[in-house]
Amino acid sequence: MTLQIGLTEDLQSCHALRRAVFIEEQQVPEAEEVDGRDDAALHLLAQVDGVPVGCARLLISGDTGKIGRVCVLKSLRGQGIGAALINAALDVLRDCPGVARAKLGSQTHAIGFYDGLGFVAEGPEYLDAGIPHRDMVRVL
Repeated sequence: MTLQIGLTEDLQSCHALRRAVFIEEQQVPEAEEVDGRDDAALHLLAQVDGVPVGCARLLISGDTGKIGRVCVLKSLRGQGIGAALINAALDVLRDCPGVARAKLGSQTHAIGFYDGLGFVAEGPEYLDAGIPHRDMVRVL
């Protein structure tokens, strides 16, 4: 298995992955998943042996890079692809002038995963697309 992760302009693959994970698997309404912010974002694509298997979206606002729309196909979870995606996102954000911290909205079941990558939960739990989340931050 050869894993490659990098910035991409292949939004078609990212959208297909997000549709499979968020809309089909997690039942997120399409109107909430497709939020019109993709054109203002940087996108990361994870590929195994050249096949798209995961992605993430980065939005920059002031000194904060927001990591979102992180997904890995269900059949490949638990193999380190998600952690590699987050670490690649952190590397990209470190290279963005003026960005000092990363933020994300974690589904509550994944808080331990992000905690293991150096993120700290902050603020109350909230619902996003009907799924419980908490914001998490990490200083770059």
